Amino acid sequence: MTAPDRVLVVGASASGLTTAEALRRKGYTGALTVLGDEPHVPYDRPPLSKQVLAGEWEPDRAALRTEDVLSALDAEFVLGDPAVALDPATRTVRTESGRELTADAVVIATGVRARRLPGQDALAGVHVLRTLDDALALRKDLLAGRRLVVAGEGVLGSEIAATGRKLGLDVTLTGPLDAPMALQVGPLVSGVLAELHTERGVRLRLGNGVTGLTDDGAGRVAGVRLGSGETLPADVVVVAIGAVPATEWLADSGLRLDNGVLCDASCRAADGIYAVGDVARWRHEWLGRPVRLENRTNATEQAMAVAAAILGDDRPYAPVPYFWTDQFDAKLQVHGFLPPEAEVDVVEGDLTARRFVARYRLDGVVTGVLGWNMPKQARMRRQEIVDAFRTPTPTP
Repeated sequence: MTAPDRVLVVGASASGLTTAEALRRKGYTGALTVLGDEPHVPYDRPPLSKQVLAGEWEPDRAALRTEDVLSALDAEFVLGDPAVALDPATRTVRTESGRELTADAVVIATGVRARRLPGQDALAGVHVLRTLDDALALRKDLLAGRRLVVAGEGVLGSEIAATGRKLGLDVTLTGPLDAPMALQVGPLVSGVLAELHTERGVRLRLGNGVTGLTDDGAGRVAGVRLGSGETLPADVVVVAIGAVPATEWLADSGLRLDNGVLCDASCRAADGIYAVGDVARWRHEWLGRPVRLENRTNATEQAMAVAAAILGDDRPYAPVPYFWTDQFDAKLQVHGFLPPEAEVDVVEGDLTARRFVARYRLDGVVTGVLGWNMPKQARMRRQEIVDAFRTPTPTP
């Protein structure tokens, strides 16, 4: 396979930058363009809900690379100009400003956008947290506020609640599930998380979805209405109810769009078109079904696989997923998949001491492990997941 003369990466965050860097490391010498919708140079997202929001990091510390390193990449960075359309036949991307960029290979790395509540954009004090600018705007309101309500009990919502308490706010966490991160880690571990948040002063109003927002009559949020009829007073509200793949600009492209850009096992969406990171939904060969992952590790690993595929090293991308979260003094590290219906047992450490490794099994097969303040031990257990993936399922 001949290497393409021109590669265009649409998306200037971790997955997009890593794709460009991996191409150069593998010896690619052709033209390379990275197109981004934000004006900022590529930055890391995990610190936004923690170090940046808490004020422990200056915003520029979240940058993934220095200006000198980016310059040495010998790539053209076109920033602050969102993509609005793609013609797969000619591999041409049109931008909001009217620019047209054509390449021999196009990598879609546009990520996801935060879900919003109806009417929230009309009220001051209501935030989502996806971008660096989101984090800075939210921090400004938190420093001036007293009562924070976080709508959404998933990973992001739980992290923001913890950061809000560190900043001294009166924090309430609400959402339709019964415990923080119940969907991500199951009832056993989410129950321990609920205890941790409660001990640290977070009020839990869980098991209730948000039905709307109230205002103070002057255009600022005053509270959050729950399905139970209760209204939670708030000076600041964060809506953390998930995200959807940023594929609107691809609506007329002819690509298959279904909870992301549908791809084959090598992350190829069409001839010369690839998808990577949060926006990609590709066939995971070990699982035998399409998968879309929203985590920092996948953004990097998948980008390296796509760079290899562009240069002719075309092989299935079938990772063991990994993500982590930091809340108060707890560091949770998750390898593999944690189905809500999985059987969970503590295989190392002590649940009550909040230092343990939990193993998740479905139909007797290990699908994942979770470490709570035991990173090394959890990582060593990862091999059990790999072994389970690589063992062929018996044919009935």
